[in-house]
Amino acid sequence: MSEDKMHVLLIEDNPGDVRLVEEMLKESGADDFELKHVGTLQAGIRLLSQSCGNQVILLDLELPDVCGLETLRRIAPFAEEASVVVITGSQDERLGIEALKVGAIDYLIKGQIDGHQLRRILHFAVERHDMQIELHSLALHDDLTGLHNRRGFLLLAEQQMKISRRNHSSCLLLFLDIDGLKRINDTLGHAAGNGAIVEAAGVLRSSFRQCDILARLGGDEFAVLAVGTWESSEAALRAHLEQKFRQVNAQPNRAYALSFSIGIVPCGANVRCSFEDLLAKSDALMYQDKQHKALSARPSSAGA
Repeated sequence: MSEDKMHVLLIEDNPGDVRLVEEMLKESGADDFELKHVGTLQAGIRLLSQSCGNQVILLDLELPDVCGLETLRRIAPFAEEASVVVITGSQDERLGIEALKVGAIDYLIKGQIDGHQLRRILHFAVERHDMQIELHSLALHDDLTGLHNRRGFLLLAEQQMKISRRNHSSCLLLFLDIDGLKRINDTLGHAAGNGAIVEAAGVLRSSFRQCDILARLGGDEFAVLAVGTWESSEAALRAHLEQKFRQVNAQPNRAYALSFSIGIVPCGANVRCSFEDLLAKSDALMYQDKQHKALSARPSSAGA
């Protein structure tokens, strides 16, 4: 398919309405749309499962295999990368409005739109969908590191915990705090402090798998939900992180050493407390680790 065309999937069972859409898209004479057509929802889902190139889905809400808002609900999981514009009859305008509440970007009423309006709706639908994705990403990600922010982490981690409980699998929740960030800010400046935060985020990215959930909660605090990790792996995980930091700190001409204080809480399938409670528990364990490091760093007093 051409990269400079808008790819549209039309899910419509009425041949007359299919021809009308084809003709309206060709009205201006511009060849900037590539249209695919299927006649049932199941065929549309099958096509979406095979290809991610569709930018807009024109969805009739009255199909042979599914009718009404259920049509939109069923296709939603397969249309995350495309905007959905529903098609409804003139007597069903309220249904089109309800579809917006369910997740459609826009709706059009059969017989009340021309080619110019259709093209404009399709372009606006893509623009609105792209804007929604950008806003969603901004709302769930930390600007400095690109990791999830606290909101995004809680949302994804709570979902993963539900999945783990259903599958009777375990996770490890880590609460991490950069050691000595205030000292870096005070002696080298806040630009260096931000650099340390970004560097610490990079260490976490290189230490965990794509399926694990990583976040910067704010300031110098990070969290990780290590998915499918058994409780017995806690010591190995600590050793792995320590090795990663040794590699970073071995680099020449470093102005500071980078390290984390860490609290780790097993999240087994039988854990029934809230995720916020688990996060608070791992935070408390992290603080104990930080205190232990501070005590170990103090010079011992010589005996008389």
